[in-house]
Amino acid sequence: MDAGAELDPVHPMTLPRPAGRHTGLTSDEVAAHVARGEVNDVPVRSSRSTTEIVRANVFTRFNAIIGVLWVIMFFVAPIQDTLFGFVIIANTGIGIIQELRAKKTLDGLAVIGEARPTVRRDGVATEISTSAIVLGDLIELGPGDKVVVDGVVAEADSLEIDESLLTGEADPVLKRPGDPVMSGSFVVVGGGAFHATKVGRDAYAAQLAEEASRFTLVDSELRNGISTILKYVTWMMVPTAIGLILSQLVVKQNDFKNSIARTVGGIVPMIPEGLVLLTSVAFAIGVIRLGRLKVLVQELPAIEGLARVDVVCLDKTGTLTEGGMDVSELRPLGGADEAYVRQVLGAIGESDPRPNASLQAIIDAYQGERGRWPVAAALPFSSVRKYSGAAFEENGAAGTGSGDGLSRWLLGAPDVLLPPDDPALAEVDHLNRQGMRVLLLARVGTAAGDTDGTGADGTGAGGTGAGGTGADGTGEAGAGVPELDSPEAASAARATALVVLEQRLRPDAADTLTYFADQDVAAKVISGDNAVSVGAVAGKLGLPGADRTVDARHLPAEREGMADALDAGAVFGRVTPQQKRDMVGALQSRGHTVAMTGDGVNDVLALKDADIGVSMGSGSEATRAVAQIVLLNNSFATLPSVVAEGRRVIGNITRVATLFLTKTVYSVLLAILVACFQVEYPFLPRHLTLLSTLTIGIPAFFLALAPNKERAQPHFVRRVMRYAVPSGIIAAVATFATYLLARHSYTGPDSLGAETSAATLTLFLVSMWVLAIVARPYTWWRICLVLSMGAAFLVVLAVPALQHFFALKLVGTTVPWTAVGIAVVASVALELCWRWVGRRFPAS
Repeated sequence: MDAGAELDPVHPMTLPRPAGRHTGLTSDEVAAHVARGEVNDVPVRSSRSTTEIVRANVFTRFNAIIGVLWVIMFFVAPIQDTLFGFVIIANTGIGIIQELRAKKTLDGLAVIGEARPTVRRDGVATEISTSAIVLGDLIELGPGDKVVVDGVVAEADSLEIDESLLTGEADPVLKRPGDPVMSGSFVVVGGGAFHATKVGRDAYAAQLAEEASRFTLVDSELRNGISTILKYVTWMMVPTAIGLILSQLVVKQNDFKNSIARTVGGIVPMIPEGLVLLTSVAFAIGVIRLGRLKVLVQELPAIEGLARVDVVCLDKTGTLTEGGMDVSELRPLGGADEAYVRQVLGAIGESDPRPNASLQAIIDAYQGERGRWPVAAALPFSSVRKYSGAAFEENGAAGTGSGDGLSRWLLGAPDVLLPPDDPALAEVDHLNRQGMRVLLLARVGTAAGDTDGTGADGTGAGGTGAGGTGADGTGEAGAGVPELDSPEAASAARATALVVLEQRLRPDAADTLTYFADQDVAAKVISGDNAVSVGAVAGKLGLPGADRTVDARHLPAEREGMADALDAGAVFGRVTPQQKRDMVGALQSRGHTVAMTGDGVNDVLALKDADIGVSMGSGSEATRAVAQIVLLNNSFATLPSVVAEGRRVIGNITRVATLFLTKTVYSVLLAILVACFQVEYPFLPRHLTLLSTLTIGIPAFFLALAPNKERAQPHFVRRVMRYAVPSGIIAAVATFATYLLARHSYTGPDSLGAETSAATLTLFLVSMWVLAIVARPYTWWRICLVLSMGAAFLVVLAVPALQHFFALKLVGTTVPWTAVGIAVVASVALELCWRWVGRRFPAS
């Protein structure tokens, strides 16, 4: 799709172009736009609306089936046989309440993480919420800022914008005044300002926000697996239910109302409606728990996805280290004057209105010593170039070493600005091995020994511009000095000083890396910094393999070779943004589930392609826009909590899914056996409601919310069905055997009630054993849970009022004890079957 064509931005000529710096709208103009409704009033959509939540939980396929059956039962059976309908109402209500709680949590967190663009009004720059932007506002841009509404560039200073989120094109686009900008794009390099031409629902950002922040349960292996199971259950249920209806109404010619009641009793348990509900509740509670930890889950399956991650790629800056740095040492090179170097560094810091962390440390250290020189040009830092720069008019043309009277400086990575054989690199390597970050200050076109810009005679004859020196020593012939943004600038640079920066390690980073190692999650540190320096930082934090650093400039370009290098190494430096993206793809090609953390613009492409993107709350707007999980408290230590929450959800839902689907299997098989043997269906709805509540409903709720640290395993459907199918078959066969034996033992008008009671006893005991297996490994509360469910059933059998209510009364001793014996045999078969299935059909 051609995003630009769809947006049809306002022609640049429709907007005023005042000379010089734009002042933006006046207060009166803003008020006029507000009065006309020309405001960016897009509502926060971090979740479904209340109406959508209610509709999604109430109007489901299975609720419709159960609802029809429930209405029928009101006319043909007593209230006891309609209990299943009340249970559905309660479960649906729980689902709505939990999701509304999750919605409230997400809405609150979304406001915290909302972009606050800088808008210039009455000549004053102020941060406002995106909803306060009006048509025609002048919005300032800097590196990492997201374009929140559509507009036209009014000011541009080396402004490069990444539109890959809209067009798929990864290369940044250079923007000049008059060029259109599209909401959803973000600034990579430089800065500027643009006039808003489309706001509110007219802006493309409104569509992006609608999709990117929606509370969703799609694109998840867990959800997709459950949908697949339900599809097959539907296919089985329809013909089975038809056969059951025919056998009860036509073949047996029973009492009409009783036949209807028993037919419904056979159909209702086939529907695993509670499984879908419980999954939604588990996810919703997960969102609430993570919300309390200041974790914004922008896409709900991210909880599950991070639990499946086996490789996490970490960006050093902002993840292992804190955003700030400190200048620990300044080392002049080649006899450079230290006081003059301090002035230059202070002036370079002053030239950049949006400094990164490294430059901010330099500003903090040398702000009071900066040279008071006019800035002729500035080159913002680029993660692709690995350096920034500035040009100054130092006291006129004399002594600048260039024909145009300017001194040009570059500040960046020493191994990029210097040739491989430069002796200064040995000193840099020594500092990197100590975990220091080193920047090189270099002068373009001037020898290192002449950094003050004067020759031996003090006239400036020492200037060595690329074009040579002038006869009069003024350097006017030096017009060949390359411009800052030219490819020749780095090669013409001469080392002047090393700036040694000390990075602040995050106090929680070491414990987090240890957690991942204990959980068999491989950590790969991928950084744009020097590989040796990154390895030293990783080594201080105890990362395994930190001593084996790899310079990404020497990585193989082809995916297979890169994947081999990634499997062997743990620390990678000098990684370009495109390489980060390629590395994520190489890891995924080996079957890894990859999470990528980052906070800078250079991380965006990798965050987009990773299975799970994790951004820091203090990161750029671009990273927060593409990440599935945002750590609003900027704490890397929160990641283990997210992983643990995902593992709890997946492990527990897999656990309880076996209970639900065992019931579906034995219900379908019992219906088939009843139809084949031409006998009455043994159960009324009240019997199966009781069994489902005690052996599935109540236990599943507690098991689904329990702690679970098991690593998430793939193949959800296979893992569940390999146990549910044999368990359901064993339960159905044992129950039907008891029922047939009881039919031969009891006679008289009340025999069917006694037969049903015996069959119910067997089915309950077998189902309880399935619950006992699923509840392993045992803890005190799991044991209490199983025992309390058994005790509840005994109470029903012992209390006359409950006996009458549930139509359960054991007659005699022979058949009931026979039912117990059959259940014991079936339970032994269950144990043997589960062990055999685990060996014969592994899930992986």
